This record gives sequence, structure tokens and C-alpha cells, in this order.
Amino acid sequence: MAVIPTAANIRLTEGQVGEVAPGGTLIYPGVTSCLTVTVRLRNGGKVGAHASLFQVPGEYRSDRILAAVKQRTGARTVRAVEVRGAVGAWDPSYFTRAIESYPEGEQVPVPAGPDPEGLARAVADGLGQPRGKVTVEDLPDGDQRVD
Repeated sequence: MAVIPTAANIRLTEGQVGEVAPGGTLIYPGVTSCLTVTVRLRNGGKVGAHASLFQVPGEYRSDRILAAVKQRTGARTVRAVEVRGAVGAWDPSYFTRAIESYPEGEQVPVPAGPDPEGLARAVADGLGQPRGKVTVEDLPDGDQRVD
């Protein structure tokens, strides 16, 4: 799995997790059906993840990416968690059971509409953080830059 080393500025593509030092920038290219998760640490650094609806070979599946973020964050204090991207394309359960994990013939949950509250709860639970630290924002297609 691609865990990108700490750097001043990094690009995180689908299924990747990485970290920037205080003052660094996370760049999430081509966010269309994806969600990004940015953990803002008390020291000013950021841990980020580019969660994809479908697994990119060699990268994290949606049901494993939050555990990778939590491991990368470790015991450091989290100030805030920002979830951005295609909110309407995601069922909160994708963070606990990836679309690829459903056997042929089993019904995959499909979101009836945007569920920002459900996504916030799923991310908070997956990261072991209070729900109040997580915000969710539906963003149109494109690159995301988090300074």
C-alpha cells in the first residue's frame, strides 16, 4: 500500500495516504467520485487520504483507508478532520465494507442522496475521533488543494 513519506507538499492520488509538515500542502488531483479526508494536527501538520469508490491496484480500498490514516496520525492530537468531494456518490458503509468486497449477486448499498451526517459519523468512528471534529463538504469535480 502506498503510504507517502512526510514532505512539504505532496500529491495524493486515489487510494493513497500521506502527510505534510506544518506549512505544507496536500494536493488531491482529479477528485470526481472520490472523497478526501484531511486530518489537521495540533502542530499544524496534516495527514491526508484520497478515498476511491473502487480500489486502484496496489493502493488502499475504501474500507482500509481510515485505518491507515489513524495509524499514520498515531497518538498526536487532532484539531479537525475535513471530508470533501463527491458526497452524493458515497454510502457511509463504504468506509467499513468496500464495493469490491461484495460477492457477485449480493446487493451493494447505493446512496439515495447525499448523507453528510452519515459520512461524518463513519469517518469519526474510523479515526477514533469525536463526531464534532469532522466536517463534510460536497465539492464539484476537480483538484483539491489543502494548505
